[in-house]
Amino acid sequence: MYAIVEINGQQFKVEQGKKLFVNHIKDAEEGQTVEFDKVLLVDNDGAVTVGAPTVEGAKVVAEVKNPLVKGDKVIVFKMKRRKDSRKKNGHRQQYTEVEIKSVTA
Repeated sequence: MYAIVEINGQQFKVEQGKKLFVNHIKDAEEGQTVEFDKVLLVDNDGAVTVGAPTVEGAKVVAEVKNPLVKGDKVIVFKMKRRKDSRKKNGHRQQYTEVEIKSVTA
């Protein structure tokens, strides 16, 4: 059984026991359980249920494993030739690691 769920504006395919890195969830603590109720699709052994826009009564329960994980550093370098203009900037995205405990529909 799997489901397509929307978490912080992104869609993920989730199954029981799977670990995900989602966009940072504010006020999340390690060991806390989080429920996601924006379930867009549920596949229960071949029986597919598509929501319009969400599936009623379906939810995904997850446990926060690590509330703050930093992604790889991305270097942003801008340069205009012959203008003596350079700009170097860096960015590290913040994620939250969650483990899916159950998918109910």
